[in-house]
Amino acid sequence: MSTPPLPRPRVLVVGIDGVRYDLLERVPMPRLAEVAEAGFLAPVTVADSTPTMSGPCWATIVTGVEPAKHGVWGNHLGGNRLDVFPDFTTRLARGDRRRTFVAAGWDPLVIAESGGPLFRAPGRLCYVAPAEDTPEAWEAVDEEVTREAVDVLRDADPEASFVYLGAVDETAHFLGCGEEYRAAMRAADERLGRLLDALRARPGYAEEAWTVIVVTDHGHVDTGGHGGRTHEERTAWVACAGPGVPAAPPLGEIRHPDVAAQVYAALGRPIDPHWTLDGRPFPLAVPVPAGL
Repeated sequence: MSTPPLPRPRVLVVGIDGVRYDLLERVPMPRLAEVAEAGFLAPVTVADSTPTMSGPCWATIVTGVEPAKHGVWGNHLGGNRLDVFPDFTTRLARGDRRRTFVAAGWDPLVIAESGGPLFRAPGRLCYVAPAEDTPEAWEAVDEEVTREAVDVLRDADPEASFVYLGAVDETAHFLGCGEEYRAAMRAADERLGRLLDALRARPGYAEEAWTVIVVTDHGHVDTGGHGGRTHEERTAWVACAGPGVPAAPPLGEIRHPDVAAQVYAALGRPIDPHWTLDGRPFPLAVPVPAGL
């Protein structure tokens, strides 16, 4: 009697920029709650050494090291050391020939602007530029990014993916954290849901083991804006569900560098000590199969 093949591991990381942790209890986000209920959602404190800005926070999230190593200290990525401490898609694509996918509309993440790109993998890339710098234009960007990502996640076969949604953060900058900001949170949740639905619509979904990580980089003050040291700005969060992820709060503190480490763990890729990651896989309970 033949042994059935093991499920093929896959990882999707969805980055939703600038979502305040304290508002998750007040703004209905049912698709994020779906991930949390299948695994966990936990607060993340931005490290004291990390500016509460998108550049350094996202660099820490996707490289697994703090700014002292990756060298990104602001939203201009100039002077970085991403050649030494690359993002997880670049390590996987170049080192292991894994299939990767990145979709985003913020220039420094994916193109050679403002010291970027942060993501340098030779894998599949979707870049959508905003028509103008307004909340409405950024909503349009996120919508197009989501449409493109749905097609790839449903019909192609990326092993490690990162999809970035930026409209929530941009809305806060222009309009503060009022009703427009909360509407942007709900729109981001709906787009997250479409990404989750795309995974389940895959022809080979039953033979795959998907880990989904949803993460934000920083919070905002009430009037909009970040970069300071208030509790609202320094409190981020991460949600995760997948094989071995408990349907309960994790046993220890979650930090931003742990996200990249968890990606490698979910794919069964041992972490090379020469990478000198500052993160480690999420502190989990008893590793029993679970998933979305």
